[in-house]
Amino acid sequence: MNPYVLDFQEIDKTKLIVAGGKGANLGELSRIEGIRVPEGFCVTTEAYKRIIGHNEEFHALLEQLSLIKLEDRERITEISGKIRGVIERISIAKDIEEEVARHLLKLGGKNAYAVRSSATAEDLPLASFAGQQDTYLNIKGKDAILQHISKCWASLFTDRAVIYRMQNGFEHRKVYLAVVIQRMVFPEAAGIMFTADPVTSNRKVLSIDASFGLGEALVSGLVNADIYKVREGRIVNKKISSKKLAVYALKEGGIEEREIDAEQQNRQTLTDEQILQLEELGRRIEAYFACPQDIEWCISRGHSSGPGASLPDEVRPLSSRHEFYIVQSRPITTLYPIPEVNDEKNHVFMSLGHQQMMTEAIKPLGISFFQLLGSDEVPMGQAGGRLFFDLAHDLASPLGRKIVLGTMGRNDPLTHNAILSLMKRKDFIKSLARGKRYIRMGTEYFSWALPIQAIKIYRQNDPAVVQTLMSRHEASIRELRRRIAGLSGDELFAFIIEDHKELKEIMYNARSLAVIMVGLYAANWINKKMEKWLGEKSAADTLSQSVANNVTSEMGLALLDVADTVRQYPAVMEYFHHAHDKTFFEDLASLEGGDAVSGSMRDFLDKYGMRCSGEIDITRPRWSERPTALVPMILSNIKNFAPDAHRAIFEKRRLEAELKERDLLRRLKRLPGGRQKVKKSKRMISILRNLIGYREYPKYTFIQRYHIYKQALLKEAALLVRKSVIRKEEDIYYLTYQELREVVRTNKLDYHIINSRKEAYEAYEKLTPPRMMTSEGEVISGEYDTSNIPQGALAGVPVSSGVIEGRARVVLKMEDAHMEENDILVTAFTDPSWTPLFVSIKGLVIEVGGLMTHGAVIAREYGIPAVVGVENATKLIKDGQKIRVNGTEGYVATL
Repeated sequence: MNPYVLDFQEIDKTKLIVAGGKGANLGELSRIEGIRVPEGFCVTTEAYKRIIGHNEEFHALLEQLSLIKLEDRERITEISGKIRGVIERISIAKDIEEEVARHLLKLGGKNAYAVRSSATAEDLPLASFAGQQDTYLNIKGKDAILQHISKCWASLFTDRAVIYRMQNGFEHRKVYLAVVIQRMVFPEAAGIMFTADPVTSNRKVLSIDASFGLGEALVSGLVNADIYKVREGRIVNKKISSKKLAVYALKEGGIEEREIDAEQQNRQTLTDEQILQLEELGRRIEAYFACPQDIEWCISRGHSSGPGASLPDEVRPLSSRHEFYIVQSRPITTLYPIPEVNDEKNHVFMSLGHQQMMTEAIKPLGISFFQLLGSDEVPMGQAGGRLFFDLAHDLASPLGRKIVLGTMGRNDPLTHNAILSLMKRKDFIKSLARGKRYIRMGTEYFSWALPIQAIKIYRQNDPAVVQTLMSRHEASIRELRRRIAGLSGDELFAFIIEDHKELKEIMYNARSLAVIMVGLYAANWINKKMEKWLGEKSAADTLSQSVANNVTSEMGLALLDVADTVRQYPAVMEYFHHAHDKTFFEDLASLEGGDAVSGSMRDFLDKYGMRCSGEIDITRPRWSERPTALVPMILSNIKNFAPDAHRAIFEKRRLEAELKERDLLRRLKRLPGGRQKVKKSKRMISILRNLIGYREYPKYTFIQRYHIYKQALLKEAALLVRKSVIRKEEDIYYLTYQELREVVRTNKLDYHIINSRKEAYEAYEKLTPPRMMTSEGEVISGEYDTSNIPQGALAGVPVSSGVIEGRARVVLKMEDAHMEENDILVTAFTDPSWTPLFVSIKGLVIEVGGLMTHGAVIAREYGIPAVVGVENATKLIKDGQKIRVNGTEGYVATL
């Protein structure tokens, strides 16, 4: 076997490194029975490595390229162009040239060929580099083919290829290029076939794009295509496009565009019989590769590409004598994985992350920990590093549908709207099986006690109920610390599972939930009545400012006190610009004022150190583990606020709430029935301010419990490191809870599990989870009514009233936030750990969430105009752009 040139028959998926993605896939395709693949061969990456191996100019330019930042597009263009020039000037070694000539002679030296790039980072199962390198069609003659091989090698350094690698973390030095040389097919028609619907992601719907002439014209967007949808051997939809142009090969080499006769432009490209025949081929290829495929196909009366080849010079009807050829197949990398089920029935999966305001991937230990909160009756499924609830049984029941809609509407209105759109499909809803429902989770803890407790709390309106509940939570945490302290090994794992009963009791405690329910009822009542009686929208927003017992908003203000200590010591402020987590407190001890700052920081971390971004994932590093995560917020507070701002901000907002109450009551008194309206409203405002702050507390104690569990498990991890079972403590995050328990028991582990899951996690991080999907993979999307918002504005949910204009700061990670006064925070999601940032911002835009999610609650308390549920906000809004946030009507406009 020659290391530089391989026939397709010598290539399979194990040859990815030498044949590249396209070459490896073609080798595999050629092995599938009943699939016609045009003959060809591959000039391997070994040939590419050899021609660049000792070229000093190439390696010097590559070194320069590796130092350029992604933002410097002009410099990327300059250096990439120089690299391409160098590659095209390098002579191909004589023995490689002779081997190419030998293969051409075997296939027909006078035939025409397609010369295609095949990169080692191309067409991979979890990343697609398709279209990043060049393809050349209808190339004739050895010299021309050799010239275009060099052009393909050079195309590894087109601007788009270089930028794509930089964006996706692929090193330029570790990506090599093979070149596929394949006999040309001169098709009457060609196109693309997706074995899963590219619009809805439905795995049972196959989609075919078809147009006259060469498929490359379709891929490049030069021509319109017919679109056919096929489901299980039945054509379910056809869109026949007006095809004004086609691209054909020329006899002398090269290609040209031709206009299609007017009477042929609206003719269906493929017959119905051919559509179904192509679907069968697609499903066969999909089954071979065991995943949905993006397939390039063409249809011809024969693929002769010699001097006597019959090239179509007009659009002709296709007949049964035409044959399909497959010229490429690659995995569809944009599909989100489907949670596994154990039957063939229809299921509906709802993203837990959108409900919890944490849509990022979760490591295996984090997923399995959250699953401990579920039950055998209602398990949580997982896919793509995220958790999903199966709502099929809920949606099969009329009562279940009402409860799901009521619950999901508060947390994420787009999920609510997605459920509504699904409910319109009567046949689908009827197909759902009845059974145990997700909405029953927790009913064993409160059942009918909830409404009884709610009525009692509403009537009493006693703020002492909140203090009693908080004291009970604190006592439970103290007891947990005491009991877990001396446990290790299997005793520890058994205890954590047993303690989840206490955790569930706290989460689903009827009295606790009733306090939250009554607070929300008061807020809704105030908003509805004030708008009805006074025409004032979202009055409860201002009335909710500076309420008692909101542990999350208190945390944001407490960090201002830390900033007040830090600002007194310039040496500490300087250190904060290059602080290290591992030696943070040791380094402070050597600085003037370090002891005072350490004391302030430790006081803060004692109360809030269990928090972090994405805190529902137990594997995420907590502030107590990574104190430098707080540094940007502390420095921002120093920059944007005067000393003692904590009390000034709280008092200012409390006064605003008091003045709002006086104003509302004064205006109500003038109305007919004013005395009764004032009496009722005053009571509701009192209930709101007494109870609404408690909403954040159960989550606070939930995360405290997680942190205690984690600290105990990390001690077990440290033992495993000392025994050389794992390499570092964080390795345990890539095991499930039960797997970790077994590893601790046996001191045995196949480390390949850790490595493979790390790779999978890195891939999952790049995925965007859907709010809802079916077991067929179809993504169900909700939409907003945009009729009442300005044209071009981004729609969302108004959760904190007011209108603000300012500079957008697009922040994906909290530790990267550097906020200035009057900035508007734009981010994918927030949880309580983001609260300290809210102190300094003037507006808030979030991609997920609803009225009662964390960001909305804190925005109202801080008096920040906010819009949540703005899809793709972090992509559509540019960092530094001036925007207007309308938190009353629910939209964001660029200015």
